[in-house]
Amino acid sequence: MDADQYLHGSSAVEQDRLALMNDILNARCLEAIVPREGESVLEMGAGTGIFARELACAVGPGGRVVAIERDGAQFEAAQEGSRALGNLEFRQGDVFQCPLSEDEWGTFDLVHARFLLEHLQRPEEAVRIMVRAARPGGRIALIDDDHSLMRFWPEPEPAVLELWEAYTDLYGSLGNDAIVGRKLPSFLQRAGAKIERTTQVNYGASAGELGFRAVADNLASVVGGARAAFLDHAGWSAGRFEQALDGFEAWSKQEDATVWYALPMVVGVRD
Repeated sequence: MDADQYLHGSSAVEQDRLALMNDILNARCLEAIVPREGESVLEMGAGTGIFARELACAVGPGGRVVAIERDGAQFEAAQEGSRALGNLEFRQGDVFQCPLSEDEWGTFDLVHARFLLEHLQRPEEAVRIMVRAARPGGRIALIDDDHSLMRFWPEPEPAVLELWEAYTDLYGSLGNDAIVGRKLPSFLQRAGAKIERTTQVNYGASAGELGFRAVADNLASVVGGARAAFLDHAGWSAGRFEQALDGFEAWSKQEDATVWYALPMVVGVRD
């Protein structure tokens, strides 16, 4: 593929999935990132803007959030939902042609990206740009996937495991990186940032736990939203795809079904 591609598109169904994902993760991510009152924040790959709004609330009226989103539909949804926040500005663009003015580079207290690098063909270059946007002493907080960390128990039927393995392989077929999360510290160090903290954000849950149904539904939507790519790039038939999704749904209804997953996270500080 010649250009960066977001595997899931920007349909209304995908926007609903992103809303569910934000419900699951945002409080955990805010706790891990620790935005501070009065800070200036740059968020790359803001999607529909839900997390950007929470960042704006966290930094308060004395702070400022600039949120960048490439996709037109996502950008419009983000703007529509954020008109009441005077300290939040959305700009359409991407990390490689970042819509910052010359005097904004090197001024942000915090630069953040979540689930962005896995969809880029040049993730290390993107991190160098993000480090450049931070002020000296400013923080760069990155959260991204390493899909090899996903584990299910009890082990599902083979078709379900094949579904997840094929989903992971799709990233490579698009020129992207399904295990980019493990590389975040290296990217930051080579971009001239010192590592302040390496951790992970939990995304797992067990049946009976309050958040399990949301986690299972979101995972099903993640893979379901890639249906076209499965058929076009992975060589799956529609019948095989639907059967595997049905198998995951059946697995998720077991009384002891458990998803083990964590999102790699690293915070670096610009010299």
